[in-house]
Amino acid sequence: MLSNTEIEALEDILFAEPWGEEALDFFGLHGVVCASVVGPVSLTAEDIFRLATGMDQLPASGVPEVFSSAVTKLADAMRGELTMGQPPELPEPEDGDPMNALENWCAGFVDTFLENEEQWLTGDEDETANLLVPMMALSGLFDDEDFRKARESDKLSRQMADAIPDTLTDLYLLFHAPE
Repeated sequence: MLSNTEIEALEDILFAEPWGEEALDFFGLHGVVCASVVGPVSLTAEDIFRLATGMDQLPASGVPEVFSSAVTKLADAMRGELTMGQPPELPEPEDGDPMNALENWCAGFVDTFLENEEQWLTGDEDETANLLVPMMALSGLFDDEDFRKARESDKLSRQMADAIPDTLTDLYLLFHAPE
């Protein structure tokens, strides 16, 4: 996992000009990296940077080395956990609202899915769609009535949040386990 210093360095990059207003926070970035690890498309640091900053193109200076290094370390740690049969550990906010942090995480995850939706849905589309429900509902990205009701219900949103770690393991196995 990343140290607090590495997380702060990432957030300094994410909240920098000119993309700071559009960028994801660390929780959203973690969701992007997690989707890259569990899903069918392994993203490059450049792809992750583009998604995390909301930019269409990379800056002329390229992706900062600190960002590439931290993203690689985070992805490797997640892959290691999943390979050992452990769900990836989701980041917890040190202060503030854990559901808001989870919403940001889910939004990053779902953005990554939507960016590569065709590849995600080429296998067992129904199973994939069912596994994505907790992240989609809690992301706040969809104005669907059922998703809104799930977010507004403390009990249902907590059940969905609690299901996410096992869901990530199931997605990883769906896309990465041999037949």
